[in-house]
Amino acid sequence: MKLPQEGLLLRIFVGETDLLEGRPLYERIVEEARLLNLAGATVLRGMMGYGAGSRIHTAKFVRVKEDLPVVIELVDSEAQIEKLLPFLDKVVAEGLVTLERVRVIKYRNREA
Repeated sequence: MKLPQEGLLLRIFVGETDLLEGRPLYERIVEEARLLNLAGATVLRGMMGYGAGSRIHTAKFVRVKEDLPVVIELVDSEAQIEKLLPFLDKVVAEGLVTLERVRVIKYRNREA
């Protein structure tokens, strides 16, 4: 898969316990991105954060059920990223979605 030198970085900030159809929302977003043939996705679990409600979420204390911040990052061409946005409009009820232009330095397919 070849990426252009200029692309978009899509970041989706949600909670670890956010669900869609009984499954973690971040998993469903990554699966949808794969179905749409986006170049790749990475899910990052945050150590600490807060959102619109200003309630701090932290891994500092051991709790049975954490709701830590999760960030899903995807980099691809603008056309490819645009394919995922309607899905995000439907499924991200509470969260933050950002887009920024990026310069792609290197991307290699493991099969090549």
